[in-house]
Amino acid sequence: MVKRDYYEVLGVERNADTEEIKRSYRKLAMKYHPDRNPGDKEAEEKFKEAAEAYEVLSDPEKRERYDRFGHDGLKGGAGGFSGFGFDFDLSSALRTFMEGFGGFDDFFGGGSARRRGPARGSDLQIKLKLTLKEIASGVDKVIKIKRMERCEACSGTGAASADSIVTCTTCHGTGQIKQVSRSIFGQFVNVSTCPSCRGRGKIIKDKCPKCNGKGITPVEAKIKVHIPAGAAEGNYITLNGEGNAGAHGGQAGDLYVFILESQDEIFTRHGDDILYDLNISITQAVLGDNVEVPTLTGKARLKIDPGIQSGTILRMKGKGVPHLNGRGRGDQLVRVNVWVPEKLSKESKELFDKLSGQKDIFPVSG
Repeated sequence: MVKRDYYEVLGVERNADTEEIKRSYRKLAMKYHPDRNPGDKEAEEKFKEAAEAYEVLSDPEKRERYDRFGHDGLKGGAGGFSGFGFDFDLSSALRTFMEGFGGFDDFFGGGSARRRGPARGSDLQIKLKLTLKEIASGVDKVIKIKRMERCEACSGTGAASADSIVTCTTCHGTGQIKQVSRSIFGQFVNVSTCPSCRGRGKIIKDKCPKCNGKGITPVEAKIKVHIPAGAAEGNYITLNGEGNAGAHGGQAGDLYVFILESQDEIFTRHGDDILYDLNISITQAVLGDNVEVPTLTGKARLKIDPGIQSGTILRMKGKGVPHLNGRGRGDQLVRVNVWVPEKLSKESKELFDKLSGQKDIFPVSG
């Protein structure tokens, strides 16, 4: 019988790399594996042919010899493959299969099942809105959440009594079911999770009437959470074990507290800096002043230099938001706005009329 070209067998080009050859063999081996095609002689031959091609093309030395001399280069001689060809029987194909992919279970996505313990509870999320001043100083809050907690009646077992928990008769307490399959080249054991007890090895004969066998019940809980100074919107606090309790004694999930920041009435936050708009009079702008301004920690004095222009931004060092998990604070920026009155008294108008004749109150051009 004339041998087919190994590259043709695997459906790859002659310049294919090792990974491409392996992928192609994997696909063919899965398709034609005897356990997937019991009694199909044609599939068995294709499986052997693919393994034979892979055995050669996956080995650099054998591949080089094959590329130079073809099938004849694999016959006899030192390091040759006397009798290789179609004497490459099913056991040889299986050996190639096992060595290439770590065994039957790994290749087909099997592997031994593990006894499953109680499932972990799900995580919860909650949004907490804070004021800028609370964020600046740090704050402790008590939040209310609805969550699942361990049933007090059964202590989380889900059973009406201790006698109600019995060994699973399907898996005999192992939590696993073993299925043995035989093929012409050996015996394989497939291990899966027991469907009766879902891997726990135990069965609840009489369920707890309060939780209906789940081991958890819904409650409204109050939880204290500390928000450190300097937090920002989008930051979150993780409270380990404060999520939903796991069924049948499983570990509780976590609670994620996401920070929301309410809009402040007088300050606008920019990172750890804050902006405050200060309105001053024309006379304060011209003559200068020492004014009182609000800050996150109380009142503070700010010097206004004579001749200050509207839109000027003054910086008050260290009067902003504390740096999260670090030393120091941001700054408070004060944007000066010169307020121009819309209506004047007779006396004020007369004063401005007199000033209008003074050249030094007009902008200097150029």
